[in-house]
Amino acid sequence: MSCSENSLFKTRLLPGAAAVLVVLALAGCSTTKDRMTTGSVPKLTKPIESMDDSELRGATERVGQAYEKNPRDPVNGVNYANLLRMSGRDAQALAVMQQVAIANPSDRNVLAAYGKAQAAAGQLQQALDTIGRAQTPDRPDWKLVSAEGAILDQLGRSSDARQRYRAALDIQPNEPSILSNLGMSYILTGDVRTAETYLRQAAGQPGADSRVRQNLALAVGLQGRFPEAEQIARRELSQQQADANVAYLRSMLSQQNSWQKLAAKDSNGAATGTN
Repeated sequence: MSCSENSLFKTRLLPGAAAVLVVLALAGCSTTKDRMTTGSVPKLTKPIESMDDSELRGATERVGQAYEKNPRDPVNGVNYANLLRMSGRDAQALAVMQQVAIANPSDRNVLAAYGKAQAAAGQLQQALDTIGRAQTPDRPDWKLVSAEGAILDQLGRSSDARQRYRAALDIQPNEPSILSNLGMSYILTGDVRTAETYLRQAAGQPGADSRVRQNLALAVGLQGRFPEAEQIARRELSQQQADANVAYLRSMLSQQNSWQKLAAKDSNGAATGTN
């Protein structure tokens, strides 16, 4: 999925579709050292979103120690905040990014990560303002444009959000993370069939990864086609990860509509040959 983040399960489970949307849009290549920095920058051996619990704990401890030695370093700060968020420690991630942003007030990568931390902590309007300051009007960054859309969706401004996603697609056509966010936007307003169309398009792109497919599994499951949703959710994951994702998918679906009703709908669809 290139370096973009952002989907439903991420291998680590998130509490709801709206939160998932923001995470997907705001992800970026935070694990890559793309400029000279002071101090030691621990190398991450794999993308943060693909780490298991043990790897995540080890990386968080290692990067955290480097951050404590030099809290002004933007790369360590951004990586540490992202690791903390993946561990569910949103308040701590926000505190880290506040300090890093104070030390690096004009760094676009830092501002983008700060906006991500604010959104994860529920500070949506502040996040929108921060992302806006990170953007360069004459050279817009599609990841930030898509991030604006995700935040607008959480603010209930779905029409504005979709305009931002389409603007991002004008910059980066067929980018799976943007298409996935656009699909999730329709899920948030109850148009699951349209959501599935965009999510299938996203999942079919060369850069798509399993996180995009987990969002597709949600859209399919919300229409009562749980066997198909489970098959999608299990693809390309270990047995343990797949079992956890399927269990969470059931939980998400039961919150939207009782699992019994969805199961009955699926059975009736199979009997009649319809979806």
